[in-house]
Order: sequence, then C-alpha cells, then structure tokens
Amino acid sequence: MDPFEDTLRRLREAFNSGRTRPAEFRAAQLQGLGRFLQENKQLLRDVLAQDLHKPAFEADISELILCQNEVDYALKNLQAWMKDEPRSTNLFMKLDSVFIRKEPFGLVLIIAPWNYPLNLTLVPLVGALAAGNCMVLKPSEISQGTEKVLAEVLPQYLDQSSPNLGRIINQKQFQRLRTLLGCGRVAIGGQSNESDRYIAPTVLVDVQETEPVMQEEIFGPILPIVNVQSVDEAIEFINRREKPLALYAFSNSSQVVNQMLERTSSGSFGGNEGFTYISLPSVPFGGVGHSGMGRYHGKFTFDTFSHHRTCLLAPSGLEKLKEIRYPPYTDWNQQLLRWGMGSQSCSLL
Repeated sequence: MDPFEDTLRRLREAFNSGRTRPAEFRAAQLQGLGRFLQENKQLLRDVLAQDLHKPAFEADISELILCQNEVDYALKNLQAWMKDEPRSTNLFMKLDSVFIRKEPFGLVLIIAPWNYPLNLTLVPLVGALAAGNCMVLKPSEISQGTEKVLAEVLPQYLDQSSPNLGRIINQKQFQRLRTLLGCGRVAIGGQSNESDRYIAPTVLVDVQETEPVMQEEIFGPILPIVNVQSVDEAIEFINRREKPLALYAFSNSSQVVNQMLERTSSGSFGGNEGFTYISLPSVPFGGVGHSGMGRYHGKFTFDTFSHHRTCLLAPSGLEKLKEIRYPPYTDWNQQLLRWGMGSQSCSLL
C-alpha cells in the first residue's frame, strides 16, 4: 500500500471516530503546541538563524511570540468559538430554533512557505486544531532546519494521529530569485552566495512591467521600483492587476492614504505602516481573489477550518398550525405568507 494513502486512511479513521471533536481534546492539543514552543524556544531560534540568519530578537517578534499569542488566544476563547450561534427567524418560525453550528471539515492540508517557516506553519495549525480537525502539515523544504524540528520534535507534543510532515529538497527558490536580479537595474545590493543561499537586500530601478519580477510573487529580499506621475496613475497600476495579498501606502498626506484604501482592494492594507497587524489575533489575515482563499489568525482561523452548518429544530405536533404554508393557496393565505416571511413581521413581535 502507498504509505501516503495509508497515512490519510488512518487520519480519516481517527477523525471519523470522533476523538478530535470534544473541546477537551482540542484544548489538550493546543496546550501541547504551547509546550512545544516554550520548551524548544532556543532550538527554534537556532534553526531560524540557520535557515534565514534571523537574530534571536527578530525570531521572537516575527515567529515565536506570534505563535504563542495565537495558542493563548485560542485556548482563552475556544469554548465561545465552539458555541452554536442563534439566528433570527420570521413569523412562521417563531417556535423553531435556528442556529449555526461550527463543524470541523475533517482532514485538512496546511502548506507553509519558507519566508516565515514557523509562523506560517503553526498559526494555521492553531486554528485547525481548535476547529477539531486532523491535519497534514507540509513545512517548506527550503527552510531545512525548521522543517527538521517540526518533523521530529513537534509530533512529540501532539496526538500522533494528527501531524504528518512531508519533505521535498531543492534549490529552485534561490535560483529563481537570482534570475530576478537581472530585471531592471540594481541600485542597491545585488550580491548573492549560492553555497549559503544568501541574497543581499536589493533595490531594482528602471523595471519594466513585463519583466518577470513584476509578474510573480517575489518572496525574497528584492524590491522593484516603478515610477508613476500621480496617485491616480498608481491606483490604476494596482487595479489593472490581480488583487495583492497586502498593500501599503506611505505618504505625508492622509488624503493620499485614504484614496489608496478606498479605491483599491487587497487582502490587507497598511497606511504608513508595514505588516505589524499580523501580531493581532483580533483581525484576520488572508488574501482575496488570486492572492489567496480563506483567512486566519485568532477566531478567523477557527472559522476557516470549520463548516458553519445552518440548523433548524422545529417542535413536533404543530403541523395543523403550519397548513397555511401548503397549497392550495387562497388570496388570504398568500397575503399572510408574504407578510409573515418579510423582515417587517419579525419586528412586530
């Protein structure tokens, strides 16, 4: 049997057994993830330094602290997130109970990129665990040190039916980024070291719209600059492309920033600030259109990995009262049904 098929079969069996659904199980998994972060803090700093040359402080504020905050936030709010949400009815359903129930999808796949290899693996994992799913984790094969820790150490802290981590080894990302250095003209940086997979922070100028650096996600320390004559031209430039994952507007004029916000669309927006909003579990992070599906952080991750199931429970023995809903319809029946199903009927009670 194919080992991947066997793994998926065991994960589906684990989910179908119902073991991941109780709040106690979900909380235990989140607590285990929290212990993994606390007990392996220095190890994680070391592998982030190995993979990305991140100083310890940067590793803390961009990866470790954010992941721990997500765990703490989910544990604090798990019971509230799991509760059914009552919903309003119309006149003919006043005796019925209508609500939304949050159900786990079942088996989910989390694929992480290499630029924030811990953060972008564990933050989605928090929501998937909180929502009661089984999951397959695929850390980036490029950030090899972080991948190794996630593959070998993390499973010791979670239920063994949950994690399964894959590995694909290649140097394509480095070669792709080095090729992009040939676009436009290098104004700052441009140095690279293949043995260390290092590319210096680089600014490109005189870049043409048709060049590869303007046609794909960069995911590297390369900043192409395109000159425009006005705010209107900048907005038109943005809007004739697919919606970006994030858009940042920097200006001394609040009017310019507000124009960029109101006349464009993106996954997230920052005015005179970078992506510091990713530190807030109270707001969602995610793309729109080609930049991504779904959203996560805090309860938004829980919701992304939950099926919101509409439910209605009607009391028995009331069919006589409900006959008005069935044909043949008299003029009076039709008038009453139209009124009863309208939103105004609910406000009268």
